[in-house]
Amino acid sequence: MAEGQKPYRLYRGGRKKGKVPLGQAKRPTTQSTTAPGGPKRRRRWGRWIALGVGGALLLAILWGFLGYRAFSNGVDEANERLPRRAQAQLAKRDRSVLSEPTTLLVIGTDGGRAPGREDANRSDSLLLVRLDPETHRISYLSIPRDLRVEIPGYGTSKINAANQIGGPALTIATVKALTGLPVDHVVVVDFDGFKELIDAIGGIEVDVPKAVLSNRFDCPYKPSRCDDWEGWRFEKGRQRMDGRRALVYSRIRTNQLDPSDSDITRGVRQQIVADAVGDEIASFGTFLRLPFMGEELAAPLATDLSAWELAQLGWIRFRSSGSLRCRLGGEPSSLDGESVIVGSEDNVAVISMWLGQSAPLPPPNGTLYGAGCNRR
Repeated sequence: MAEGQKPYRLYRGGRKKGKVPLGQAKRPTTQSTTAPGGPKRRRRWGRWIALGVGGALLLAILWGFLGYRAFSNGVDEANERLPRRAQAQLAKRDRSVLSEPTTLLVIGTDGGRAPGREDANRSDSLLLVRLDPETHRISYLSIPRDLRVEIPGYGTSKINAANQIGGPALTIATVKALTGLPVDHVVVVDFDGFKELIDAIGGIEVDVPKAVLSNRFDCPYKPSRCDDWEGWRFEKGRQRMDGRRALVYSRIRTNQLDPSDSDITRGVRQQIVADAVGDEIASFGTFLRLPFMGEELAAPLATDLSAWELAQLGWIRFRSSGSLRCRLGGEPSSLDGESVIVGSEDNVAVISMWLGQSAPLPPPNGTLYGAGCNRR
């Protein structure tokens, strides 16, 4: 670089007078003050939750509709199986079962497909059930099959003979004459149907109050083994029963572990089983399987009840806060060469208890065939 030269050029233009022009300033971009996870995200999650709840509700309604339709198809066939003469014996009701107490007669017959039972049609079990929508209480009244009664048009005999003579129609008429009460609805099921019903709902949970060892009836083994077989055994406590064991438990008349058990006390076991069946039918598990087995529930039955009426009774059962278990009784006797139970005046008092017109009293102590009621 030559001496005297400067390494830069001198700006000679000077500057204009006045303020230095700043130009148009850019406005700063406004940043969102919403923190991560704030209202927008909460609104998004709320929307998804609402959609999920709505979808689940819609699915439940659809599932219930499919289940009800399957069940309704089976009930329509069950209605056709009930003889017209039986329907004519029932009370005429204009009101819903949700508006007033309903009396239901359950007839369990000893018929079935097993050898020797093809022509059997006696009522092995008679159970009156009263469902009260106001008190949410279910009341059971067992009628002993050997109770000697007046069968309308046929004289006196065991009450179980009425079904053999005239089917459900004559049984309903006989129960009405015995109790003085109208019968609103009826359900009829035989031994095979009873087992099929319980197997259809996947079995039942039964709380056995005391250990039972029955006599040797309906041995499930080969004849060679049956000779040494003691009988059906049920331990005390809760246990799962399939249809066969539930039927056996309901039918036991003799308990080798407790001589006080009799044909009268087996009514308590039948009521326990009926309660367990009601619990299982009203359960959430049955609701989930209803579209697939709705027809199976009604297939073993003959009844006048519609599917909607059965659903209403199921609602009363679901809301029930307790039950009353009653039984008619009397004195054992032998008339015309057969063992019978002769009813007593106590039966009138028990019917009043069952209706809720008087306080329930248990059967007298020390009596094998006494009548009475117990709360559950």
